[in-house]
Amino acid sequence: MDYGLELKLCPAEAALSVGAGAVVEGYASVFGREDQGGDVVRAGAYARSLKALAARGGRVKMLWQHDPAQPIGVWDEVREDGHGLWVKGRVLTDVARGREALALLEAGAIEGLSIGYRTIVAERDAKGRRQLSELDLWEVSLVTFPMLPEARVAAKGEAPEALPEALLADLAAAFDEARRMLAER
Repeated sequence: MDYGLELKLCPAEAALSVGAGAVVEGYASVFGREDQGGDVVRAGAYARSLKALAARGGRVKMLWQHDPAQPIGVWDEVREDGHGLWVKGRVLTDVARGREALALLEAGAIEGLSIGYRTIVAERDAKGRRQLSELDLWEVSLVTFPMLPEARVAAKGEAPEALPEALLADLAAAFDEARRMLAER
């Protein structure tokens, strides 16, 4: 069955910091660049889709290799800027495939980001390239083989500082006290 979903593979250098999840950030799409399939995404192409998603409290999904049965994290930020579609999220280390993806990212074995979308508005230019001016964005995946060489993650993050054990103990005690007080009501 054809749902009209299109997949675009965009390389990205993995920006990683390890904590509750590993942070991955970068450009999943770059405006004005022709990909290997002859498509060019125009600035503003994701705006309506992102606005509609936010209005209903939805999120762009983070998948492994475009497999809907393999979500590996969450995108905490997905936005357009003057360069392209910026994404920032967490690969969840509590998910087996997430741990595998993180190991591959850290080793440099994968570095691609890829978008899954449905075309809403597009037209062919004089060179036969599709100019994509409105897209319904569904997901951004971590992938092995990207299609758009110019789409890159901006930087690699540092591992966050661990919380001191004394602070963690104080927080745990405060939560226990709050639970006790609520139970007495």
